Amino acid sequence: MKFSVVLRTSDGRKEKRVMDAQSRFEIYDALEKEHASVITLSEGGGFTMPSWLNMTFGTGVSQDELVLVTKNIGSMLNAGLTLSRALSIVQRQTRNKRFSAILADIESSLKGGSSFHEALAKHRKLFSNLFVAMAHAGEESGTLSSSLKVVGVQMEQSRNLTKKVHGAMIYPVIIIFAMIIIFILMLLFVVPTLTATFMQLGVALPLSTRVVVASSNFLVHHTILVLLGIATVIGGAFFFAKSRFGSKILFSAVLHVPVIGELVQETFAARTARTLSSLLASGVDMLEALSITREVVGTETFANILSEAQTRVRKGEPLSATFLDHLNRYPIMFSDMIAVGEETGKLSAMLEQVADFYEQDVQQRTKDLSTIIEPILMLFIGTGVGIFAIAIISPIYSLSSKM
Repeated sequence: MKFSVVLRTSDGRKEKRVMDAQSRFEIYDALEKEHASVITLSEGGGFTMPSWLNMTFGTGVSQDELVLVTKNIGSMLNAGLTLSRALSIVQRQTRNKRFSAILADIESSLKGGSSFHEALAKHRKLFSNLFVAMAHAGEESGTLSSSLKVVGVQMEQSRNLTKKVHGAMIYPVIIIFAMIIIFILMLLFVVPTLTATFMQLGVALPLSTRVVVASSNFLVHHTILVLLGIATVIGGAFFFAKSRFGSKILFSAVLHVPVIGELVQETFAARTARTLSSLLASGVDMLEALSITREVVGTETFANILSEAQTRVRKGEPLSATFLDHLNRYPIMFSDMIAVGEETGKLSAMLEQVADFYEQDVQQRTKDLSTIIEPILMLFIGTGVGIFAIAIISPIYSLSSKM
């Protein structure tokens, strides 16, 4: 098999080669004997894409793929393989060329004398601060395999939780969107035909029919204007939701919605507990764990609470005190369980139990939410169809009664 290699020789020169080998591992072995380091490595004898160019427009690596590779590396380290060998194996297994290039760069950094967490930190778009911190803690404590398994489970749990919540929200959005499209198509193509018939017969139109006919006429004669208006509203709403001010307003509004607000609170409670538990179990100190968790949580509303917790813990206050002061954001059980963990000296284990509880509760609530949403959607659809049907049928009924 041919490999295109860009390397740096022992005297500092940059050189390109096409080398024959059975695997990438053999390439690294051969170059290591020459005291050379790999810059980029790819299969084939053609053009080699620089690694920095591959990372310019996003990572191109799915979360599921990252979780799988992380778990595999942890398992191989536990089985006694070296980190370099484990990276070489997962690099050959992955079909994602971009991910393969990133793994090759990490392996190259290790051969160049960098620590694992330093090599990961070069690819911040893919490896979060949580991932890097867990790797660092694992290296220092000599439990890297365990740390990677823990972070793999943490990412998987977080991913599954997000999928559950998104899945519950997508269904009603699709139904409502489909209804709007059907309604617009009927106004454009069905109503004008009926309107012409009513005008020819000279039927007196009730208010509901006149509203539908007027809407149809406006849409037919100003289609481009209406479509531009819809696009403007959607675009404006999107940018508003993405802005710091807009996202804060919308998130605050969501928290006050019955059922959904509680679901969001428990989702963030589970994410906070899972992240803190993973970090503390790996030996990361409390202040650093809170700082990393704040970045993982992301949303400003909850991140501010974690910043406050970090400040108060630094002053000597217990962690639970901060969450007790924010029961409108974190459920009371969350702070009570943390208090128990602090009293017993088993904070990490207690946080893991809290995360398990809220993750299971969120999954159950999303199922319940789907059950609740279905009849509401049916009622909404039935009302819309009924109003439209009355507006169309009323003139026909009026005409038939006069005959």
